[in-house]
Amino acid sequence: MAHDTLPHPVKTSRRDRPSAPAPRRRRFWPRHVNPLAGLGSVLWLAVVIVPIYAMISASLTHQDEALGRNALQPPTRPTLDNYNTVLNSGFGHFLANTALVAAAVVAIVLVLGTPLAYVAVRTRTRWSGAAFRLFLLGVAIPAQAVVVPLYLMIAKLNLYDSLLAVILPTAAFAMPVSVLILTGTLRDISEELYEAMALDGASPLRMLFQLTIPLAKGGISTVVIYAALQAWNGFLFPLIFTQSDGPRVLTLGLFNYVSQFGVNVPALLASVVLSGVPIFAVYLVARRALVGGLMGVGGK
Repeated sequence: MAHDTLPHPVKTSRRDRPSAPAPRRRRFWPRHVNPLAGLGSVLWLAVVIVPIYAMISASLTHQDEALGRNALQPPTRPTLDNYNTVLNSGFGHFLANTALVAAAVVAIVLVLGTPLAYVAVRTRTRWSGAAFRLFLLGVAIPAQAVVVPLYLMIAKLNLYDSLLAVILPTAAFAMPVSVLILTGTLRDISEELYEAMALDGASPLRMLFQLTIPLAKGGISTVVIYAALQAWNGFLFPLIFTQSDGPRVLTLGLFNYVSQFGVNVPALLASVVLSGVPIFAVYLVARRALVGGLMGVGGK
């Protein structure tokens, strides 16, 4: 009777045996938590929030308490008289002029800048590249360097002391950066999409409106925010090219609270708070389209 032979166990030395994995050190923070980034965010939030809080707090105080109080101390006797003073001193007129200037600047930049960026991206000639680089030289030219020539041009065109004298230079100086932003956005659009529309017989104008502009919402939103901020916060052009109260904007309206004998600090800060609310609302509305364009296909 044959006996089944069983395999003998193979003897292995301790060197041949697989070593047990070293125990992992426990993380003090979870893998998805970055404490340094959180600390930096908190510090940056404090840098942004503290001045806004101090401004709003000072705008709610009486004028006799504005200069002698701690900037971070809440008002002991809050009052809305400063806002009432601002609203009754022509703030609505200044706000309407500023909104008109901002809307006109944004419209000019979009109407002219979008086709310029489209031509710069789609035209592959040496002359178009040279013209684009020459156009971008406007980024390096400060507005202070050309105030005198602009003043002479506006005076000869009979535009002095009008809103057009503020709108046209502001749009001109916002154009180079806006075209640069739009060009970078349009270059991300896939070439195959243009070729597919060209095979369908689409004209360049149809490609611009049906392909380029819908896929460039992120860049267009960025340009809207940038141009609106440039127009809303502009001070040099309204100061040089306007004189009367008719075309006065918000940045010049702040001088109403500065006199020869002192400054109405609470009313001045109340005017700053009220003037920042509309542009902040525009930013919130445009931010959705901006994030949507960056989170989506991104023009690809």
